[in-house]
Amino acid sequence: MKINTALILCAGFGKRLNPLTLDSPKPLIKLNNITVLETCIKLIESLGIQEIILNTFYLKDQIHNFINHKKFKSKITIIEDGKNILNTGGGINNMMHHTNEDDFLIFNPDTIWKTHYSKEIIEMEKIYFSKKLKNILLLVKKELSFDKNLNGDFDLKDNLIIKNNERKFIYTGCQIMNKKLLSDYKDENFSITNVWNDLIKKKELYGYETNNDFYHLTDLETFRKLQDL
Repeated sequence: MKINTALILCAGFGKRLNPLTLDSPKPLIKLNNITVLETCIKLIESLGIQEIILNTFYLKDQIHNFINHKKFKSKITIIEDGKNILNTGGGINNMMHHTNEDDFLIFNPDTIWKTHYSKEIIEMEKIYFSKKLKNILLLVKKELSFDKNLNGDFDLKDNLIIKNNERKFIYTGCQIMNKKLLSDYKDENFSITNVWNDLIKKKELYGYETNNDFYHLTDLETFRKLQDL
């Protein structure tokens, strides 16, 4: 079993990065002269995935122009959220309805996705299929985060995600998900955290730990620090 299609969430406003995002969508912010979206796409292509779907809403024409001019190796389809932004869960659900695939790698492009993540993502994929999971998240320990202001999201025990007071792990912005998982969510606009919380209650949300340092484009201050690296 192998995942053939990746989704990238590119619709958000990126308000925490104002004024950079007043004229440019967050995925097109550059670090070391390369957009964070291109860095994400290159990781996906390094995994051998040839189909990418991304969603747009805010400053969508810039995303269209970027993809049209770049000539990536993969086939990239752009799906618009529509008249209203759909939030993370709604955006993912909308993209999934434009393909017959069942299982997807999903990325937030505001993490700096260097290709050294590929081995761990492949291992995460093996666990996902061998255990017949519906959702698995790539997590990192808080101490590996470049941005020390980020709070933890979860805890992890034997690949099972739990929530307690420690919250030692941060969600990196990469997950694998099965399309059927969203079939019960009838609202067009909903957060993917609703899905995760429902799965945690049922002890059905899984995680895989990365040992890579975690660089995330959180806000303007973090962006400036990342430029100095």
